[in-house]
Amino acid sequence: MAGDEVVDIVDENDHVIGTAPRAEVRTRNLRHRAAYILVFNSNGQLFVHQRTMQKDVYPGYFDVTAGGLVLAGETYDAAAQRELAEELGIVDAPLRQVLRFQFADVDNRVVGAVYSCTYGGPLRLQADEIVNGEWLDLDVVLERIAHRSFCPDGVEALVRYLDRLEQARVRDSR
Repeated sequence: MAGDEVVDIVDENDHVIGTAPRAEVRTRNLRHRAAYILVFNSNGQLFVHQRTMQKDVYPGYFDVTAGGLVLAGETYDAAAQRELAEELGIVDAPLRQVLRFQFADVDNRVVGAVYSCTYGGPLRLQADEIVNGEWLDLDVVLERIAHRSFCPDGVEALVRYLDRLEQARVRDSR
């Protein structure tokens, strides 16, 4: 059961300082690790989905990333691959780790690793986590973020990803 999963508790420098069951991490809002995967198709559209009401944080919200908590002793890379397979049924897309960031609000304190991948095959949505999803152009995603409830940590991951892309474009244009 998801609430029984054990995750590493980390400090602000991402050093492990203990472990706790997922349910306790959520109840006490303990800082933990998470993997965030931005899934694009060959047209540059981002996969956006709606979370089920059973999710332990941000139930019913829309999300721009697949992903989830890094289990105790698990690497970010392994968690990203596991979560992508569990949530979307994607097992063969190469993942690129793009950046790391920290996020905190009243419901969630996380040190996150952001990945991106391009995928063109069929998706198999995990019914207990995802209501539905669709491929959207980035301008549509940004418009929807302004008017709907989106997971704030996923939005932060996307914003930092887009900022990183813009910095690279500016560097390359010099």
